[in-house]
Amino acid sequence: QVQLRESGGGLGQAGGSLRLSCAASGRPINNYVMAWFRQAPGKEREFVAAVSWSDGSTYYADSVKGRFTISRDNAKNTVYLQMDSLEPEDTAVYSCAANTMPWGKGAGFAPNYYYWGQGTQVTVSS
Repeated sequence: QVQLRESGGGLGQAGGSLRLSCAASGRPINNYVMAWFRQAPGKEREFVAAVSWSDGSTYYADSVKGRFTISRDNAKNTVYLQMDSLEPEDTAVYSCAANTMPWGKGAGFAPNYYYWGQGTQVTVSS
């Protein structure tokens, strides 16, 4: 079992920045893919970004490319989502997800992930 715990959500301003963290525990995640998804009120969950734990390869949704950065800290078993140039449309509950899978476009598909965190609210004011 892998437990995922998000932190760092809160209130941000348009044009500002926030950083989310997702700490993994329970078992080694050396061969895992870690990702962030988000769900806004009344909308379906959408992919945000993913990172391959083994080599650090990254993959982003077009809506956040150039504004968000996903990274990992192997020593801390933690994945981060640095969110810059925030927009009100970024308001959502952000959830961390993990699973072992081959790295590829499947990293953007929520059903491919087995482990999920409880989510953290991000609200961006205009």
